[in-house]
Amino acid sequence: MSDPKRYRGLLTPANIVTVARIIFIPVFVFLLLAPWPDWAPDPRLAQLLKPWVAAAVFALLALTDGLDGYLARSRNEVSTFGKFLDPLADKILVTAALLALIELDKLPTWIALIILAREFLISGLRMVAAAEGKVIDASNLGKVKTVFQIIAVLAFILKDDVARTVLGVHSYDLYVFANALAWLFMLIALILTLLSLIDYFRKSAVIFGFGSGDAAAEASTSTVASHKSTEPGSGLAGQRHTADSTPALRATDQYSFEDAAVALVQAARAQNLTLGTAESCTGGLVAGALTSVPGSSEVFAGSIVSYVNEVKEQALGVSGETLKSLGAVSEEVACAMARGARQILDVTIAVSTTGIAGPGGGTAEKPVGTVWIGCASEAGEWAECHHFEGSRQTVREKAVAQALQVLSDAINERVG
Repeated sequence: MSDPKRYRGLLTPANIVTVARIIFIPVFVFLLLAPWPDWAPDPRLAQLLKPWVAAAVFALLALTDGLDGYLARSRNEVSTFGKFLDPLADKILVTAALLALIELDKLPTWIALIILAREFLISGLRMVAAAEGKVIDASNLGKVKTVFQIIAVLAFILKDDVARTVLGVHSYDLYVFANALAWLFMLIALILTLLSLIDYFRKSAVIFGFGSGDAAAEASTSTVASHKSTEPGSGLAGQRHTADSTPALRATDQYSFEDAAVALVQAARAQNLTLGTAESCTGGLVAGALTSVPGSSEVFAGSIVSYVNEVKEQALGVSGETLKSLGAVSEEVACAMARGARQILDVTIAVSTTGIAGPGGGTAEKPVGTVWIGCASEAGEWAECHHFEGSRQTVREKAVAQALQVLSDAINERVG
């Protein structure tokens, strides 16, 4: 029998907006390609309005991309389903628009080939990176590229009809200007498309066995491996990946955790959950972020700061043999710390941090910035590895932000 709670978890406002965007893409294509003005009471007026109606629907669908992201973050409802579907919806929308413009002979095929080839290549890069246990961070160039692609598509939809619709006559000068402007936006979009592709390849150079250490660092290796099990000590049951080593719950670029902590406390209170932490490299900063929220004592039980191995072993029950053979900065230790904290603090969900904040202490296998974040809940335990860049303070702050994100994900999974 299906679980109604799971469906309620999937059908969040953000996911509904994303699904609606996909459903209405065929409507946009119909408005742009179908001869629907012939069926209108005033075919001449409808024909004049046709490109504007199609452009308005396309713009509305494009704007919903920002809306679903805002809803997911503001409501603390970021879900795996949404992470999968949102970028897919964007690609389908742009692809549909490009193919429709080619059908109307408004756009040369080679432009669509460049844009779509870039998407296929980057999707392939991400698949290869995932197989290697790495995640390539989203490129800022890619985000700017998407904006210019949307503007260019709108311009190409309208460029041949602007003069006729606005002035009611065929103005050659306005026609030339509209075409030039549309091509300018499209060329900028193409340049950004190629530059973002080069940027992705540069970041992924280390995956293919070439490139500098800087490229490896910029690739932001996230979630090298993870365990998720139904009981402590069970084998590998699945893998977990995060999209970015700089988590969505970070409130500002200065790593203010107030918004994230407030959202977590509210979510835990709403679900009658209790939280705890076991911290090494963050030294109690995760607990500090949570306890800064008034009323957090309703959900936050406490923290065990186990900065040295002896405390990890004696207070949290981490195996001394594991610490000796694998080191404190490892998946197994992160899981054991979270498991120990959950048992000792008697909480629903516990998160752990263990890593190398720097400036010294790093090795070739575990460079400075390597942080394992573990989690233990009723569903089992797992851990993820991140390689953060920056000063000691920055690494610690990023680790705190990601630990809050892990707690949020655990709450969302439990609700779902």
